[in-house]
Amino acid sequence: MATQTEALPQQQLHAAHVSSRRRTNFVKMTTVYFILAAGAFLIFIPFVWMISTSLKDEGSVFLFPPKWIPNPVQPENYVQAMTVLPFALFFRNTLITTLVPIVGALLSCSLVAFSFARLRWPGRDVLFLVVLATMMLPEQVTMIPQFIMYRHLNWIDTFLPLIVPPYFAVGAFNIFLLRQFFLTIPLEMDDAAKIDGSSIPGIYWRIVLPLSKPALAAISIFVFQGHWNDFLFPLIYLHSRNNFTLALGLRAFQGQYGTDWNLLMAASLVVMAPLLLLFFFAQRYFIQGVVFSGVKG
Repeated sequence: MATQTEALPQQQLHAAHVSSRRRTNFVKMTTVYFILAAGAFLIFIPFVWMISTSLKDEGSVFLFPPKWIPNPVQPENYVQAMTVLPFALFFRNTLITTLVPIVGALLSCSLVAFSFARLRWPGRDVLFLVVLATMMLPEQVTMIPQFIMYRHLNWIDTFLPLIVPPYFAVGAFNIFLLRQFFLTIPLEMDDAAKIDGSSIPGIYWRIVLPLSKPALAAISIFVFQGHWNDFLFPLIYLHSRNNFTLALGLRAFQGQYGTDWNLLMAASLVVMAPLLLLFFFAQRYFIQGVVFSGVKG
């Protein structure tokens, strides 16, 4: 009877400790979620302002205090923004300069990463360090030599400077990410394939690539995002309006004496829409891309 009496306070103390710990965890989680919600709200404000401005008339853009709800609402701004400039042509050009490099980056970078991860040859690790070292070289350093080279090739004002380099494995980060993922595939699978008579290209094409779809999808998303948003290199190499991409087309709204901000915001939202949809439907591949880049091997 005394033992049961002594055990009762211990149970009460344990229950009180568990309750206290739960309250502490609840307070911590509530604080974290509050901070995240506040940060998301602050980040979302410019996007809301873009939507609001895209539906205003020109005289209501810079009112103070700002009118977050347009009155009157002008959805025709989107139609005008898409017709005042040949955005259909710009969209076609952007698709060319975005989708074609994706194919080149996947083929070339996966081949180089396969060599670094699955094959043994002298100087492999040293050369891989050299490839990683190129990530520390700013793109601005190589702009002038590249421009001179492309000018001698008569590639200026064509899409070639934008779509050809990815076919030569110029993305060191893509090579690194794919190599790290390839290292997670057991080498015993290569040995089994060799016993069955498969060649090295066969191992690459029939075993490694099919098992690497998540990494390839992440690379595709990163390349798509980079080329879709690219403004600097199209600005350098594309001079004719018929070759402009969407990024250069948005720049055309900013005139010498003024800017149609409501039309610019409407056009910007339309240009952003594919990236927003891509992130919404493929956000797990964004996360996997970050995870793969941290895999040790």
